[in-house]
Amino acid sequence: MTDYIPELSELRMVRRAPDGPLPFSKEDKSYVVACFKDVEASFGVSGCAEAAAGEGSARALIKQLIEWWRTLGPETQDQRDAYGRMPGAIRLIDTVATWVEEQDARRRGKADAT
Repeated sequence: MTDYIPELSELRMVRRAPDGPLPFSKEDKSYVVACFKDVEASFGVSGCAEAAAGEGSARALIKQLIEWWRTLGPETQDQRDAYGRMPGAIRLIDTVATWVEEQDARRRGKADAT
């Protein structure tokens, strides 16, 4: 693993994600958990697979995936496969976090209007 300086877009994704869980569909949750497990198994690293499977912090999940994406260098086919799925999991977490943020803003807007 190498050191890196996070990009502004990465910092924003991490900040946007809540400290608590996100309302993933069953399929989305399975995708994120599988991504973590595959990266952990193929690279021999430990991360947040248990948190991804439970009620862990979405912020911790996306931060870990971004860090791995930017610092791990795949060498084997298993590593390339796991590495290639990380951007999808990152985007999925960010998309759901953005949706939750928008829903909260709409609810606040309706409450302010009454």
